[in-house]
Amino acid sequence: MLKAIFHLVGALHFFYGCYYDYTYVRIPSTSSTVTSFGGKFKYLTFLDAMLQTVYFTVAFANDLIGNNEPTPSDKPLIRRCKDTIFSCLAFPLASFVGVLFWGIYAVDRELILPRSLDPYFPLWLNHVMHSNIVLFAFIELVTSFRMYPSRKVGLSILTSFMICYLIWIHVIYFKTGSWVYPILTVLNWPVRVIFYIISLGIVCGMYCIGDTCNRAVWSNEVEETVKSGKKKAK
Repeated sequence: MLKAIFHLVGALHFFYGCYYDYTYVRIPSTSSTVTSFGGKFKYLTFLDAMLQTVYFTVAFANDLIGNNEPTPSDKPLIRRCKDTIFSCLAFPLASFVGVLFWGIYAVDRELILPRSLDPYFPLWLNHVMHSNIVLFAFIELVTSFRMYPSRKVGLSILTSFMICYLIWIHVIYFKTGSWVYPILTVLNWPVRVIFYIISLGIVCGMYCIGDTCNRAVWSNEVEETVKSGKKKAK
């Protein structure tokens, strides 16, 4: 029951954040780093918040019509979707967005969220998008068991998503001449490529951290699942 309430709160929390951002946050295109092309969907923060909304909605539905057993005899599709979304995308992206945003913010906030945007982007929404996503992801990690896929599969899904997003922000740049994030405007191409590689390394590292923490917190359940899988294979 508590899991269902937590998942419902998470779904409503991030849904409202996305709704408010999409409906009421209107930043005037007066800067070379702000363009209307792509709308809110050009920001990884917004895409990640949408992903969290989808994940917690699926998790809530799983609480109602699926199951949360470590080794179910028949794992329903919604449970498989829940485990895959969280493992491969929801946790690593939430952690990545939080770490990278606040890391750059601590060095020079003008490179990630200029003060000129404060009148348009409220502080509470900033924390919903960049702080609460990390908090909810870690609470979910320690309160609900899921079996991670192999590192190869999980990292392939995550890397594919990141590459698609990287292509997307370059489509925006070549279409408008403006970078989505201010930090990209101060980097030359060699340094920018290094920044991309480091970012990909960080997000993949977050996946590995999630996998490791999941195995540590749910060691007994992981062992039971592996044994159950071996028995079925026989």
